Amino acid sequence: MAVLQMQRICICALKENRKPILELLQRQGVIEICDIMPEDSVFKKSNVSVAENLLLKNVAAAKDALVVLDTYAPEKKSMLSSLNGRAEVMVQSYDTFTEKYSAVVHTVNRILALVKSVAENKAEIIKLESQAEMLSPWSTLDIPLNFNGTKSTGSFIGTLPGAWTLEMIYESLADLTPINVEIISDSKEQTCIFVLCTKDKLDFVSESLRAIGFSYPNSTVDKKTAEQLKNIETQINVLKKDITIAQEEIISYVKDRNDIRFLEDYETMRTEKYEVISHLLQSKKVFILTGYIPKVEAENITNLLNSKFELSIELEEPQEDEDVPVLLKNNSFSNPLEGTVEAFSPPGKGDIDPTFIMSLFYYLLFGLMLSDAGYGALMALGCAFALLKFRSRMEEGMKKTLRMYLFCGISTVFWGVMFGSYFGDLLDVVTENFFGNKITIPPLWFIPVNEPMRMLVFSMLLGIIHLFAGLIIKLYLCIKKKDIQGAVYDVIFWLVLLTSSIFMLLTTQMIGDIFSIRLELPAAVTSVLSWLAIISAAGIVLTNGRESKNPFKRFLKGAYALYGISGYLSDVLSYSRLLALGLATGVICNVINKMAGMASGGPVGIIFFILIVVVGHTMNLGINALGAYVHTNRLQYVEFFGKFYDGGGRMFKAFSAKTKYFKFKENTTNGNV
Repeated sequence: MAVLQMQRICICALKENRKPILELLQRQGVIEICDIMPEDSVFKKSNVSVAENLLLKNVAAAKDALVVLDTYAPEKKSMLSSLNGRAEVMVQSYDTFTEKYSAVVHTVNRILALVKSVAENKAEIIKLESQAEMLSPWSTLDIPLNFNGTKSTGSFIGTLPGAWTLEMIYESLADLTPINVEIISDSKEQTCIFVLCTKDKLDFVSESLRAIGFSYPNSTVDKKTAEQLKNIETQINVLKKDITIAQEEIISYVKDRNDIRFLEDYETMRTEKYEVISHLLQSKKVFILTGYIPKVEAENITNLLNSKFELSIELEEPQEDEDVPVLLKNNSFSNPLEGTVEAFSPPGKGDIDPTFIMSLFYYLLFGLMLSDAGYGALMALGCAFALLKFRSRMEEGMKKTLRMYLFCGISTVFWGVMFGSYFGDLLDVVTENFFGNKITIPPLWFIPVNEPMRMLVFSMLLGIIHLFAGLIIKLYLCIKKKDIQGAVYDVIFWLVLLTSSIFMLLTTQMIGDIFSIRLELPAAVTSVLSWLAIISAAGIVLTNGRESKNPFKRFLKGAYALYGISGYLSDVLSYSRLLALGLATGVICNVINKMAGMASGGPVGIIFFILIVVVGHTMNLGINALGAYVHTNRLQYVEFFGKFYDGGGRMFKAFSAKTKYFKFKENTTNGNV
């Protein structure tokens, strides 16, 4: 377990080398750029927001173009393709990409223009189809909709709301005869009519029609309806053809998919580089870069930069009051859980990296909660297969996750064997129902379902060990900081009080009856434990409020601190979840097997048996593995970390190539690239 020691780094170089230096540092990914030095009359920071925004625009365009390609020509991927990680390319690929940069940008813009054209044409088609739908009731009318009549006659072309018959219309216009009315079409919603009258009756007819809800169609085209419909159909066909051509051209750019992905990564890296440039101090010919670097990387990066450029590098130890970033480094057994520590809070000043010790308990507790050899074997074998098959391209984060579940699976197998659970009692059910001879694999220790109190005692004992481990780490930290008072008053008193109290409780009749434990100690030992408990309790009361000068306040704070013993009791009881989750897994397993066994009669029953077993155990594994993960984290964060860990640090954020599709093949040691 280790928190890597950091050094402050200051690089001063010629401005003409700024680009290659930053690109090299970005690919190495070992320096966090910080504003450590202030501006002065010579060295100023640059405003690069315009260039940065342009690059972000290109990144967004490349992403959009890839979405378009995925829509029109989806890429075939296997279910496990996500484990492949980013493709490795040589560094030269980044440098030579400038040669086809313009062409790829043009392709991206062309794809976006085409998809925009497709969208516009589709919208135009919808608009034309609406017009056609509006005109279709007038398709049999052989005059334009805006026909107003002749020299001696006037006409009205429009609609009446609802269904009208010719008689009904004539009745409404009976006072205006002679008049000619024709129904062009009708439906439940509207009746399309053509009315012809003499010029002298125009106003009267108009008023009468308005009175019964007459309205004019929305058309000013001086063409017959049939001609308009034909013209619309022609336009729609042309637009559909244009859409087809555009879509075919989009699909033709599938061959450029990787170049567009590279463009997105390329512009993302340039954006990050410009972000860094905004933090650099620059004069006309020189720039200064400041930040933090892990001490183990300092020599390598210094030699690398000095071998390629003329520059000056200064390395210094950070001051005590500096906000130094935190980078953890653990072995392959523990580093999968670095993310769990970081999710709680990175180690602060005075903290140790708890990852290694936490990992021991983490795997142990997770396995105990799931505690089925079959489930553990599935987890372990699945993770091992993925780690071996995709080891060359898998991302480090995914590797850590799979390694975590691999070790959790191995722990689950161990506890499953100890408790005799292999997909619950599946072997018993299969042999009894299909072979008539029940075969049982006995547990190496005991079956928790049959002896729950024994399991509860073991869970609480494990919890006490877990809590004491936290207190011992706190003792180590106090001694490391030479805080002898804190070590004695805040740790040793509690260890003595808790230990003596536990032994004294175990000798009582009530606890013995509850847990079926009989512990008899010699009277002298009991007397010693009693005095140790009294002395340590008194010590807690008298010292835990020592920061207060007022004796009364000091006593009250000490008494309140002693009340914290109820918190320890609560913490120990929290470990009863090990029993609860372990029993839940086993009981649900047995219920699934029982249901499958009940449906196993006959040839069809075998199919139902397999279906129930596969579906039931898959769901049980998913739900209980999630429960084990959540509750294991809870025990680490609340019970274990609460005894010694403050956190509050900030993680090391390296200036690195945070690409999505490609990674550059260079040797690094901290896994950022």
